Amino acid sequence: MSQPEQNKKIGALILGAIGVVYGDIGTSPLYAMKETFAGHHPMPVLPDAVFGVLSLIFWTVLILVTLKYVLLIMRADNHGEGGSLALLALVNSITRDSRLSWLVAVLGIFAAALFYGDSMITPAISVLSAVEGMLVISPGLKHFVIPLTVVILTALFMIQRRGTGAIGIWFGPVMCLWFLSLAVLGVVQIVANPSVLLAVNPLYAIEFVVRQPWVAFLALGSVVLAVTGGEALYTDMGHFGRFPIRITWFTFAMPALLLNYFGQGALLLAQPGAIENPFFLLAPDWARIPMVVLATLATVIASQAVISGAFSVAMQAIRMGYLPRMQIIHTSAHEAGQVYIPMTNWSLYVSVMALVIGFQSSSNLAAAYGIAVTGTMMIDTLLVAMVMRLLWRWNRWLVFLVVGSLFLVDLAFFAANAMKIPQGGWFPLLIGLVSFTLLTTWKRGRKLVFDGMASQGMSLTDLLTTIGDDIHRVEGTAVFMTGNPDGAPSALLHNLMHNQVLHRRVYLVTMLTTDTPYVSEDARLTCEDLGKGFHRLIARFGFMERPDVPKVLAQAEPLGHPFEMMRTTFYLSRELIVPSVKKGMALWREQLFALMSRNATPASEYFGIPTNRTVELGTKLEI
Repeated sequence: MSQPEQNKKIGALILGAIGVVYGDIGTSPLYAMKETFAGHHPMPVLPDAVFGVLSLIFWTVLILVTLKYVLLIMRADNHGEGGSLALLALVNSITRDSRLSWLVAVLGIFAAALFYGDSMITPAISVLSAVEGMLVISPGLKHFVIPLTVVILTALFMIQRRGTGAIGIWFGPVMCLWFLSLAVLGVVQIVANPSVLLAVNPLYAIEFVVRQPWVAFLALGSVVLAVTGGEALYTDMGHFGRFPIRITWFTFAMPALLLNYFGQGALLLAQPGAIENPFFLLAPDWARIPMVVLATLATVIASQAVISGAFSVAMQAIRMGYLPRMQIIHTSAHEAGQVYIPMTNWSLYVSVMALVIGFQSSSNLAAAYGIAVTGTMMIDTLLVAMVMRLLWRWNRWLVFLVVGSLFLVDLAFFAANAMKIPQGGWFPLLIGLVSFTLLTTWKRGRKLVFDGMASQGMSLTDLLTTIGDDIHRVEGTAVFMTGNPDGAPSALLHNLMHNQVLHRRVYLVTMLTTDTPYVSEDARLTCEDLGKGFHRLIARFGFMERPDVPKVLAQAEPLGHPFEMMRTTFYLSRELIVPSVKKGMALWREQLFALMSRNATPASEYFGIPTNRTVELGTKLEI
């Protein structure tokens, strides 16, 4: 690739990163400062408090986002991919045979579960806070805030099935305009009161905490709103790369955000009454309507990024065996990461609508926001500590110093947000608990099914020894899908038992998901001749890839295994789960697993197998 082409590609990645990665954290100025002073734990807008809060915001952004995520955690990529599940897969690969493996799994799964709570609150609070900007223009518009928010969010969720490609080209330019507006509005107020820049001195934050420890502690619950979305820098690393995200953060996004926060602080020093909505009151009268429109567009983009992130996490969870098969629609022929999952989309929509209608204002929603974010940040700190010690081989005392310091900061913010549990913080915790239960129930249930099927079956070696010349062989090819690369598929055993017939060519196909996001084509397939017309074909896919059986069979032809689809029959096993009181899981979890299993997408649809060439054979299984 020539230098101009490479520069053009990097430029496109930088523009794309601005449009997608920073949507959540970029819209935080709409509510962070307001909620710190006028939220559920209000405090007087006095100069000492303004300087103290600004200093806390500045150092929180610097420590939790810049130092922790941009400089440290982004180094812990899983073959270029980031996010809680990618980090879980990475840590799993280095702790698989240790006593830490169960703790790692619990932490990673709970981080992913908390993400769902966050992905429900972000669209609700961001769009609602933008639409509330109308009240600065005219308080009489209050009755239109909720209906308009509902309409905007409904339209957003309805267009998800079309993919983000069509409107995605506008994300970068709109967010560039948004961040430039943040910076300009902030600079105007800073120029009028430049003394506000003194708040970069951490002594103001320390003095605020020492003089008013309880007030400062409660303020942390709202200050953390300034860094919501910080984990997106790590989560979206696989789409844009480490360099574009880092360069845009240091040169564009972070300066614009900090300038706006300091501008809001300067405004509050001059006009304490502006705390009713300091963000929109930064703008002159003539610019407020355009700012409401721009803020609404920016929050829609932020919501889109979070929803797309929820699709990606759900797809990773399915691939890694933490969720049942669900319909996954790829909305782009060029971008593998652009997917639409109807079940995830509409469950998110129902939850977001419940939040908007139930909480009624961004201020009420702010009480629910933060605890999922800080919980995820704490878990990420613990997971990256294992990477630092076990993979990077850092000195244990250095790991203790770095991780201990970061964990104390995370813990302080989590504790402050825990104070908001009665006011709404219970919601993301409830969603996280429900999600955690679903993820772990499915993973454990599949293990029980796998063990149960293995105990009822027989080894492939034993099966092959029983197959003699008396078995009737018919022309064509039979493909038996099996999750066990060693045993004989139950569908094969049932077919032999009931039909007493075998095809001339029999392929036992296993689709394995690796701990890496992608698998190179030369490592995709392995095929073994087992004798008597039997072949073992194993296909490996990364947890970000789509397992496609027809594509796999087409790739097998150069290896000497041609397939003619019209002469190939696919045999699938379908287990009927019967909950029981025998040792396994609690009865209610077994019933939940049975329900999830019944509602899973059929294997033929999930793996892209032609339905007119598929035979399903059922097995009743007690767990």
